[in-house]
Amino acid sequence: MAPSFAETTRTFLRIGLLSFGGPAGQIATMHRILVDEKKWVDEERFLHALNYCMLLPGPEAQQLATYVGWLLHRVAGGVVAGTLFVLPGFVVMMGLSALYAGFHDVGLVQGLFLGLKPAVLAVVLEACLRIGRRALRGRAAVAVAALAFVAIFALGVPFPIIVLTAAIIGALARERFAPKVTETHQTERPRLGGILITMAVCLVLWWAPVAVAVMAGQGAFGAIGLFFSKMAMVTFGGAYSVLAYVAQQAVEVHGWMTAGEMLDGLGLAETTPGPLILVNQFVGFLAGFRAPGGLNPWVGGVLAATLTVWVTFLPSFLFIFAGAPYMEAVRGNRALAGALAAITASVVGVIVNLAVWFALHVIFARVDGLLPDFSTVQPLQLVLAVGAALAMLKFHQGMIRVLMVSGGIGMLAQVVG
Repeated sequence: MAPSFAETTRTFLRIGLLSFGGPAGQIATMHRILVDEKKWVDEERFLHALNYCMLLPGPEAQQLATYVGWLLHRVAGGVVAGTLFVLPGFVVMMGLSALYAGFHDVGLVQGLFLGLKPAVLAVVLEACLRIGRRALRGRAAVAVAALAFVAIFALGVPFPIIVLTAAIIGALARERFAPKVTETHQTERPRLGGILITMAVCLVLWWAPVAVAVMAGQGAFGAIGLFFSKMAMVTFGGAYSVLAYVAQQAVEVHGWMTAGEMLDGLGLAETTPGPLILVNQFVGFLAGFRAPGGLNPWVGGVLAATLTVWVTFLPSFLFIFAGAPYMEAVRGNRALAGALAAITASVVGVIVNLAVWFALHVIFARVDGLLPDFSTVQPLQLVLAVGAALAMLKFHQGMIRVLMVSGGIGMLAQVVG
């Protein structure tokens, strides 16, 4: 029996407030709440939805929330779930972006991030273990995950190629990857007319504000709308796979910010709830603040940041509402199930890659290629990371408590130092 709409709303607001740790931590949080605690969807259906979202451009964790919301209450549920997943991070990021633009030197905030990053690393590690235990069923899945990790970490193979290769392996070896398919799966045929109407509404909502910004020709708004709309269509493999391109365009082409400011924005996004791609909001705020046209800089910053978030996330609703009905209708297809299960295994390897990348950049001040400069180890971050990992994995302390304690220590260290 589906939960009430009010309970669904409260639950996804809670998930949005707890969505720390990047995609790995966010997916693990949703699994813990929606599958283990609420039991609103079962393991197989959750992974089926996750596999589909991994194939899409854009923030997969937000798309997964939208998908589950759609399962529970169709379009209205998807809109609420996807929006509430982003809203807390949007509000926090707006405040931090304004603080950064206006004052730049925010010592206590920097101290907070100093302490939060090692704790977030522990959250990501816990998420890797949690998802890996559920997704890596059998030696074939473990082998795919290991190959995916080596491919992306050591060889730099693009994420779409890894996913496509895994899908082919899973489809060909479906007996090793596909779970047993029951006859209770949804077989309701998608209603094409309703899907087309929903797609049309999403397209109008997506492009109408961009068209207004371009025709107005004031400030950076038109360029922001077009640039981040394009980004929404090519962000395969999560935020990390496209951040280098965003940084290059924002710094070298548009001149909205410096390279150091882009790194600061990434640090803000890594330690706030919501998708890491909210770093785009930081970029948009600085661009609108510095090129507001005839508007007040603060108004320009808020409007530009809002437009950035709008065109970044609205396409995800389009992808889910258009594709989810068909994905549910073919859940009994064995070859497709094998392909999606292999994709899940490959994604575990990619998430481990993100965890390793994050660990190297948190614990060491300088990383050259794949290896860190061991002389630049940061003792406080190392101690906090180990302490947070022990607290969560051995003593089973809650994520929020660990984040609060670690952030408090970081602020104290900033004041004392």
